[in-house]
Amino acid sequence: MTSQVSPADRARQMSVSAAEVFCIFGTLLGTGVLGTRVQESSGGALAADATHIAPAGPAFSIWSVIYLGLFAYTVWQWLPSQASQQRHRAIGWLVAASMVLNASWLLVTQVGWIAISVVVILLLLASLIALMMRLRAISPTSAADRVVTDLTFGLYLGWVCVAVCANIAAALAAGGVQVAPPLADWLAVAVVAVASAVGIALGHWSRGRVAIAAAMAWGLAWITVGRITDEPQSMPTAIAAGVGAVAILATTAARRLSSDVRT
Repeated sequence: MTSQVSPADRARQMSVSAAEVFCIFGTLLGTGVLGTRVQESSGGALAADATHIAPAGPAFSIWSVIYLGLFAYTVWQWLPSQASQQRHRAIGWLVAASMVLNASWLLVTQVGWIAISVVVILLLLASLIALMMRLRAISPTSAADRVVTDLTFGLYLGWVCVAVCANIAAALAAGGVQVAPPLADWLAVAVVAVASAVGIALGHWSRGRVAIAAAMAWGLAWITVGRITDEPQSMPTAIAAGVGAVAILATTAARRLSSDVRT
């Protein structure tokens, strides 16, 4: 049951829509339509072969799904049946913030501010964690809500968790921090282990949300591919990332068996 649509609801809806437009602009920059592709920006610091933690190129295709979900959510929250829903009131401003931060990250990487990009992506991660906390507390209103809202932001959060690790590694490398093998391999293994532990913890905390686990496993799996097929090659990192991906999926599936969460 919905309540009357208030001026605050309209302001929230308009803010989400404006943020979506800004996000689309940032995406056009980051994909090379209006600017430089992310992989080629910041002096190549974010390329697939820049660090041990960089996923192989195809990993970034997940953004197509996330961006489609963000567009669908923007439309969804405007439907008359959704305008005053409690869930939208709880997460709408965080959705807008996440899209603004996403576009801002693309803008700062365009101009080579790789250190600033770490701050931006950490803020993005914080906004998505807060958003997911609110989604976890308020049940979806329908199957469509599960897909448009929970699936979209689950994938978004999961992928950004992996992207944070890659971004920090890229910033350190761009800043002149050089670590020679085999220490570089084992440092990468340690970072992957931390990311995997976060994924496992999120699987338990979220009561087995597949979207979060799937996005994190996707990112880790492509780190495995990257370290086997591209430079810098690192079998220890590849194995750790592969094991981490399997562990996240397995523990999330186990948690899901005792939960009624469907996304």
